[in-house]
Amino acid sequence: MWKDRGKVGFGKRSKLGHVDFPRLKEGGVDLQVFAISSERDPTPAYSLRTAMEMIEAFYTECEKYPQLVQPVASYNEIIESNEDGKIAAMLSIEGADVLEGRLSMLRVYHRLGVRMVGLVHSLRNLLADGVADNRTKGGLSVFGTEVVEELNRLGMVVDVSHLSDAGFWDVIEYSKDPVVASHSNARSVCPHPRNMTDEMICALAERGGVMGMNFAPDFVDKKKPSVETLIDHVDYIVDLVGPGHVGLGSDFDGIPSTPRGLEDASKMPAITEELVRREYSEEYIRLILGGNHLRLLKEVIG
Repeated sequence: MWKDRGKVGFGKRSKLGHVDFPRLKEGGVDLQVFAISSERDPTPAYSLRTAMEMIEAFYTECEKYPQLVQPVASYNEIIESNEDGKIAAMLSIEGADVLEGRLSMLRVYHRLGVRMVGLVHSLRNLLADGVADNRTKGGLSVFGTEVVEELNRLGMVVDVSHLSDAGFWDVIEYSKDPVVASHSNARSVCPHPRNMTDEMICALAERGGVMGMNFAPDFVDKKKPSVETLIDHVDYIVDLVGPGHVGLGSDFDGIPSTPRGLEDASKMPAITEELVRREYSEEYIRLILGGNHLRLLKEVIG
């Protein structure tokens, strides 16, 4: 994971990682979120500079291949990009270390096109405890609550994946907008702390949120990770809260391996095939494949 694409880029099909523009196109992906972050470390070095370099690389790649991809920052831009036959590409932050403790940096990232922010990247930072660094069972700090409020004001989506359980519940309390768990599964199906409990899923759904299925094998099924066992999570969530709160998150290029049948972005149609095999209606399939996320994005980012 996190392979150096400096010499390869995203414009040509390659065997590097899981995602490039041709493979996204082959997989029928209409909207891809690209996450920027600092190194995953308790005290990441040069986090702001790293984020700026990643944003610059994102726009450079998009400018190289305007016939394939279009950067987007609103619901209407997503729709227009798809109508033009292009992949819509949206920026997110995974781990708000890149704010370097400055609330004003959120406004800068917003101007640069970022529309989704994950507060932590598993480790504790100035905002909250992460799922992998929560011995004290802490939730959001004062700064963390201020960030959530500012994200709501700016029209940026709050992402609760990687947060400690206590942090999740704090976000549910403080956020006025629906939130996403961009890449988290059901803990009852696969017991892993990065997945969500039934209570979390219900609270997320009650507030209009959406969770995206993560393809990391350890989060899917510890014995037989596959497209089939991934859809077992979808089945469970639909039974629990209905079809309006589950979608796809993948975590492609952020995981070292994938479930059988989902080796890269070109294999995404396997999910549709499995949903059809399980006799999901066309309406439900459209919601799961992106309709739920589009509904939330339209509400939050406008």
